[in-house]
Amino acid sequence: MQPKELLDLAETFGNPLYVYDADKIAFQYKRLTNAFKVEKLRINYAMKALSNVSILRLLKNMGSGLDTVSIQEVKLGLHAGFTPDKIIFTPNGVSFEEIEAVAHLGVQINIDNLSILEHFGAKYPKTPVCIRINPHVMAGGNENISVGHIDSKFGISIYQIPHVLRIVENTKMNINGIHMHTGSDILDVEVFLYASEILFDTAKQFKNLEFLDFGSGFKVPYKKDDIETNVEELGKKLTKRFKEFEKEYGRELTLAFEPGKFLVSEAGYFLAKVNVVKQTTSTVFAGIDSGFNHLIRPMFYGSQHSIENISNPKGKERFYTVVGYICETDTFANNRRIAEIHEGDTLCFRNAGAYCFSMASNYNSRYKPAEVLWKDGKGHLIRERESFEDLLQNQIMVDL
Repeated sequence: MQPKELLDLAETFGNPLYVYDADKIAFQYKRLTNAFKVEKLRINYAMKALSNVSILRLLKNMGSGLDTVSIQEVKLGLHAGFTPDKIIFTPNGVSFEEIEAVAHLGVQINIDNLSILEHFGAKYPKTPVCIRINPHVMAGGNENISVGHIDSKFGISIYQIPHVLRIVENTKMNINGIHMHTGSDILDVEVFLYASEILFDTAKQFKNLEFLDFGSGFKVPYKKDDIETNVEELGKKLTKRFKEFEKEYGRELTLAFEPGKFLVSEAGYFLAKVNVVKQTTSTVFAGIDSGFNHLIRPMFYGSQHSIENISNPKGKERFYTVVGYICETDTFANNRRIAEIHEGDTLCFRNAGAYCFSMASNYNSRYKPAEVLWKDGKGHLIRERESFEDLLQNQIMVDL
């Protein structure tokens, strides 16, 4: 999107504002479907990345399935029009009652805990279940998003597969899929392929599988000259190996992925107005009308989002530390080169589609921003900005 288009949206809908480019989401989706040349390919969008129902409907219309981690996400997916057979439920640490409730909705269940697996198999032996394994492969750009290593809370250890087989034998339960996820921001295709061999070896021990789910975690570029996962190279290599495995296994299988960030991250823009430019002895601060209540990734993950002054895109670059209005350390960027900033300018944070609005909060009693979908050359409001009434909606003032 062009700066003028974004500025017009900020003028129309106000700041701060999230904007999502539908064409970019479609482009990323097609990249994946074109990269993997298999007979049966299923892309399950990881909706925790961005769960607005209009975004879900957009992806549904492209043919996507849905990866969910809570019963609330399942219900949002159903509300957006997904049928239960297009949704997989991959929770961690939830109650048996929640898994049971989702199963009753007809959604594919994915279990990553031995005790839950045994309990579920004993009670619902005919209900198809996928098993999430932990391949013990360290991958991902940050320890908080590396979930396949040996100390991870996610998945059933590959060393516990004999226990899984014993549970399956005793309960006669129906295992129809094997799943893994090593982490987000995977840089090395070879690491992914190495973990895939572990998934293939595990799958050989189950005779009635319908699909193999390889997770996702594809790296997208966050700044100029940043590295990214070569999806086309991965597609070529994994397609070849997957077809070989199908011959070994003796039946056709579905190859599944669950991308979130890859599909929506680069499609997102976060716009915020500059409230104040503050010069100290050594630093020039640009303080904006937002904070980590709206965009927590820089503070939580140490992530870098490209920041542009779209009000003055051709201005002379200066060094700025961009900070928010939250009443504690609230820094988006330190000493970043940005076109000269004046109070009232609008800054644009790129790669704001994934894990940005979905991790927003009302900290400091601030309102959550509006969301807009840019499609067919027009901005469509898909979430209204919160109001004071929204803050009070579920509160009860007790007469003391």
